[in-house]
Amino acid sequence: MKKLVQSAISVIVGLVILAGVFEYLVEGPSLPSQDDQDVVQLVFPVDRYPETGEHIQTAIEEGQSATCTIQRGGAEENREASLKGIPTKKGYDRDEWPMAMCAEGGTGASIEYINPSDNRGAGSWVGNQLDDYPDGTKVEFVFE
Repeated sequence: MKKLVQSAISVIVGLVILAGVFEYLVEGPSLPSQDDQDVVQLVFPVDRYPETGEHIQTAIEEGQSATCTIQRGGAEENREASLKGIPTKKGYDRDEWPMAMCAEGGTGASIEYINPSDNRGAGSWVGNQLDDYPDGTKVEFVFE
């Protein structure tokens, strides 16, 4: 009888393990939800891109979000909405915070005219830093 009980327990344990393996194979590994993930902190190099850094800091002080939720697919729509009614100015770029690639961007973003090399260099730098992060990642911009 004891061997029969041990065999039954072994079969049950085996079935539980197989069920877990089957679920993993069918559904894939479970990833933490965004709520479970930490916010990525990005230390912005104000010394390299002073105009952009100053604009972001001022915008945050005035109530804009310090956090950017990456949403690359909505960037063009956000850029169009944030720059609507803001004319171009010869020799300047229109810098926006939150950036167009952020879910928080778009209508109501802070816009400043800044030096194109500062703006484009900062945009390239941020893009490179965040390239490996998927959409939905929350990024907090930090200034030291």
